Amino acid sequence: MEWQQFKYFQTLARTQHMTRAAEELLITQPALSRSIARFEEEVGAPLFDRQGRSIRLNQYGKLFLKRVDNMMKEFDKGQEEIQALLDPEKGQVSLGFLHTLSTDLIPDLIASFRSSYPKVNFQLRQSPSHVLLEQLQLGELDLCLIAPMEEKSVIKWQHLWSEELFVIVPKNHRYADRESIALEEIAEESFIHLKEGFSLRLTFEQLFEETGVKPHIMFEGEEADTVAGLVGAGLGISILPDLHGIDQSKIVKIPLAKANCHRVIGLAWIEGRYLSPAVKQFRNFVLHKFNDQK
Repeated sequence: MEWQQFKYFQTLARTQHMTRAAEELLITQPALSRSIARFEEEVGAPLFDRQGRSIRLNQYGKLFLKRVDNMMKEFDKGQEEIQALLDPEKGQVSLGFLHTLSTDLIPDLIASFRSSYPKVNFQLRQSPSHVLLEQLQLGELDLCLIAPMEEKSVIKWQHLWSEELFVIVPKNHRYADRESIALEEIAEESFIHLKEGFSLRLTFEQLFEETGVKPHIMFEGEEADTVAGLVGAGLGISILPDLHGIDQSKIVKIPLAKANCHRVIGLAWIEGRYLSPAVKQFRNFVLHKFNDQK
C-alpha cells in the first residue's frame, strides 16, 4: 500500500465524484479508479458503493475514513514539526556539557546566542564525559562541550579554551597565604573531588601520577560547587579550575607551581551526521566566539 493511495481515498471520499477527484489530484480518472480498486483490495473490503456513475462511501468507508483522516493529520503535524526544527531561526539544539561548566558559562553562552536567535530551543544535559560521548554517539545529543578524549574516527573534537587549575583550600588553612604551591607539598592532604569517570577527576589523577604521588580522596561528589562547599567547611582541599558562579567566600585558590596545570575544553559532534540548520548555527557561533578570544 502506497502513501499516495491514502490521499486518493481521502479526496474521493470527500468529493464522492470520480471525475472531480481525479481533476483535483491531477491524474486521469481511469488511473484513480484503478488505484482505489487496489486500495480496497488491500484493505480487504469495498469502501464505496457504486451505482452507475455515482459513488458513495459505505459503512466500511466511513469507518476507515476516520482513521485515515487522523493518520493524515498526524503526518501533516509531523511534517510541520520537522520543518520547524529545520528552521535556523526556530529549531532545536541538544547540548551536553560537563557539570563544572554549568555555573555560569553555559547560561551566558546560551543567553548570548539567543539574543540573535530568540526562538531556538535548547535541550540540555550535564554529565561526565564518558556519558556525554555515549549519548552523542546514540544520537541523543547534537553537540557536547567536553575535555579531550581518546580519538574516535566518528567524533570530531575542536579545542575551544584552556583553564588554569588551582589548589583550593579553606581560608583558615596553613597554606592559605601561599602565592603558589607544589603538588609534593600537599601530597599528604585529604582531598575532595569529583567521582571517578569525570574528566576533571581524570586530569587531577594524571597530575599526581606524573609526580609519583597517590592522593588520598576523602570525599567524592558530582558537582563542583559541592566540592568547593566541602572544602570551605574545612573537610579537605581540592584542585579545581577558577569556577565562577559558586560561593568562594570560605575558600582560597592557590596557583600550582607545576607548569601546564590546566584543563582543556572543546566542542564535539559526530563527523558526517546530519546537523539541522539551528545546530550548525549554534556550532559556528561557539567556534567563532572562542576562536576570536584566542
